[in-house]
Amino acid sequence: MGLDDKMDAATDKVKGKVNEAVGKATNDSSQVAKGKAQQAEGEIKDTVADAKAHLREDTEDAKDRLDDTEGGTRI
Repeated sequence: MGLDDKMDAATDKVKGKVNEAVGKATNDSSQVAKGKAQQAEGEIKDTVADAKAHLREDTEDAKDRLDDTEGGTRI
């Protein structure tokens, strides 16, 4: 899931860059704005994907700390 989230974010960023560049080349301010919005959406998705990954890691670390007895029995 994490890789899919990162790819989705990267896709939005690239599409946004393209739309922004096309808008600048054609002097279309709405296209530039659309591109910037897509890039911002990609940044947000990227941040959320990072947060999810860190949360997943923290959860695994917490489980490992709870499972510290020999034989794997939880306290």
